Amino acid sequence: MPPMTNTNAGFFNFSLKRLLTDEQSMLDQARIRLLYYGLMLAFVALSAIAVNIYFQHQPVLTFTALALLTAIALLFKYLTWQSRWDITSHALLILATIVNLIDVFVTIQSVDIIAVQVIILCVLFSFYMLGQGWGLFYSLANLIPVVAFMVFEFNNSYLLSFKPEKVDQGTIIITILANFIMIIFIHSHFYKAFVDNIRKLKETGEQQSRLNAAYEISIQKAEKSSQAKSEFLSTMSHEIRTPLNAVIGMSNLLMMSNPRADQLDNLEILKFSANNLLSIVNDVLDFNKIESGKVEFEKIRFSLLELLNNICGGQIIKAEEKGLKFYLDVDPSLRDKVIFGDPTRITQIIFNLVSNAIKFTQDGSVWVRVTSMGDRHNMLTVNFCVKDTGIGIAEENLGSIFEPFTQESITTTRQYGGTGLGLAIVKRLLELQNIQMRVASKLGVGSEFSFNMEFPVSTEKSATEIRAELPQQHGGDPLGGLQVLIAEDNPVNVMLMKKLFSKWDVVPTFADNGEHAVQLVQYGNFNIILMDLQMPIMNGFDAAAEIRKMADPKKANIPIIALTASALFDIKDQVYSSGMNDYVSKPFKPDELREKIFALVEHV
Repeated sequence: MPPMTNTNAGFFNFSLKRLLTDEQSMLDQARIRLLYYGLMLAFVALSAIAVNIYFQHQPVLTFTALALLTAIALLFKYLTWQSRWDITSHALLILATIVNLIDVFVTIQSVDIIAVQVIILCVLFSFYMLGQGWGLFYSLANLIPVVAFMVFEFNNSYLLSFKPEKVDQGTIIITILANFIMIIFIHSHFYKAFVDNIRKLKETGEQQSRLNAAYEISIQKAEKSSQAKSEFLSTMSHEIRTPLNAVIGMSNLLMMSNPRADQLDNLEILKFSANNLLSIVNDVLDFNKIESGKVEFEKIRFSLLELLNNICGGQIIKAEEKGLKFYLDVDPSLRDKVIFGDPTRITQIIFNLVSNAIKFTQDGSVWVRVTSMGDRHNMLTVNFCVKDTGIGIAEENLGSIFEPFTQESITTTRQYGGTGLGLAIVKRLLELQNIQMRVASKLGVGSEFSFNMEFPVSTEKSATEIRAELPQQHGGDPLGGLQVLIAEDNPVNVMLMKKLFSKWDVVPTFADNGEHAVQLVQYGNFNIILMDLQMPIMNGFDAAAEIRKMADPKKANIPIIALTASALFDIKDQVYSSGMNDYVSKPFKPDELREKIFALVEHV
């Protein structure tokens, strides 16, 4: 790789400043300075020697001196034009080697102090300018022939018909002085360069140490800030989700109580608004969780058809309210498939895509197509596609729509609303699974989002089939007659649970803190425990740990489901490490809680 040069120097340049650039290393800059001043010094010294030799009538030496002067001038011009110090250095060393050997073997036919000085100059100059490899080469190229000449001369075997020329003492003094000046100049110049380099390295090292210390402080601040943000989000999540739990829960209960048509409309609006608020809160929390790298993907059994029907059920109503046609097309080969995957994350992805499709479509249709791409070795590849006839996306904006808190334009945000997190969450959830999202869109025509996902296929019966085979009891409800302990300190949530469990014929017992819950377990018999995590006196984690330590194996192994409105990323790990079996986030869906209770009680 050639050294860094200044290509803007120009042919008529003679300035040293224009040869140096900030991109060059300190050593390269020192080499250019050495050549610049060294060539000027050599030109002056050779001029004096040439004049002195000329008046002594030494034609060969005079011609050699003039040739060297011309070469020095040309090399100086080349250096100030191209600033190629490496080529200039090679040319100088080759020239000095040839002239020195001609003087030793032909012109002077003797190894005098001047020849020794020239060899020393070549050795120093080649090592400093070109490094170890070329330094050894030029050193040996000068030294070996001269030593050979001395051996021949010692044995009186050197024969050459050319009569050697003699120079006077004045020329010898001038030459020796010039050579010594050059040797001293090379040493002093590079000594200064090396000292400056060492000082610079020391300053850089000290600066790097200061930067590292500042960087460590910044990391600590960032970690504290991240922890504070997580705690803040957890607190805000708990404070927002707790009343939302009551609003959504009561809406569900009222809708289960056969309300009048006008009341049902009001309840639908109430429930829709509460779910909308919950969706916004969940988007912010989920995005924060994804950005922090805390997302884990589950591998649980589920029916793809059942999941898609659940996802699209509410969306169909939303689409029809806008006068849109909604099509859910599931490949017939997938209808009876039970697969392993993370239904929660799939729901997030499909729900966000469908919600966007409905939001940005004023007229026309929305399609959700799910197609089997092949089933090999119990691995199923499924293509998910969400298509609409909406406003479309400009080609130059396709990349930005996946950025967080970003929509296609300010006009879009004002007209349609939203946080701008939906597609960002979709993209990141897919990227974490090494899945690529494909987007095709045209302004005023519509958009199509699609991706492929692989699932292991289950050979067992679906959850729907299993439930259909279970015997019905207690008025037709399989949960009827269950003794459930509910540890909950919020009176609104207590009232909600009482009303909900009365619908399922479940017998609830309530504890207002963790310590009370432990006491009730010691003296009562329960089938399952629902444990709130944030309670006074004793929290849910400690209460679960105390229950697991009980001497009675039946009490110690009672199933415990955590009820939490917290958004802390490691809440799942904390739940399991404290001995609880599962958890449900508030506000919970009644069907989700019901299924988890049923699954745990059936396995006891």
